[in-house]
Amino acid sequence: MILSIVGYGDPVLRKVGEDITKDYPNLQELIANMYETMYGAYGVGLAAPQIGLPIRLFVVDAAPFAEMEGNTEEEIAFLTTFKKTFINAKILKEEGEEWAFNEGCLSIPEVHEPVKRKSKIQIEYYDENFVKHIDEFDGLAARVIQHEYDHIEGVLFTDKVSVLKKKLISKKLNNILEGKIFTDYKMKLNKKKGR
Repeated sequence: MILSIVGYGDPVLRKVGEDITKDYPNLQELIANMYETMYGAYGVGLAAPQIGLPIRLFVVDAAPFAEMEGNTEEEIAFLTTFKKTFINAKILKEEGEEWAFNEGCLSIPEVHEPVKRKSKIQIEYYDENFVKHIDEFDGLAARVIQHEYDHIEGVLFTDKVSVLKKKLISKKLNNILEGKIFTDYKMKLNKKKGR
């Protein structure tokens, strides 16, 4: 089932997610719905806070990035099949050179800005079967994970842009707050009340 994605300004996007157990109600159905919602919105990642749930759960599928110009054959092969579920994730290390990449977010439609992130991460998480993993990722896979991980920490990519960029995108952010946006996917907007 395709779920509504909450828009910028919704308080749930600023909450630090809570850990869940393998007995979380309808967990497998929730994960399946999150993938369906992400694909329906042409996203590469979706975190539970983006559908209104303040829990430590996110899904990623970086296959669309496989076709980016400049990828090596190895990167193409990896990204094509990089689909994972992360539960109760904790980034243990971020290292390497910081590099900028133009990021967007399903909760912040029509806004894309370069964000600097470290190139390599080590992350501890449980998969959809509640099997614990500690894995290392780099490049675009690491970036997608870092972006979604930020969501379960109550952080948005717009928090990581310069003061000048924030001023330049303020009108777009206000349009989202006021519900003056159109998307090809279901959204729940937290419209400002009149003064």
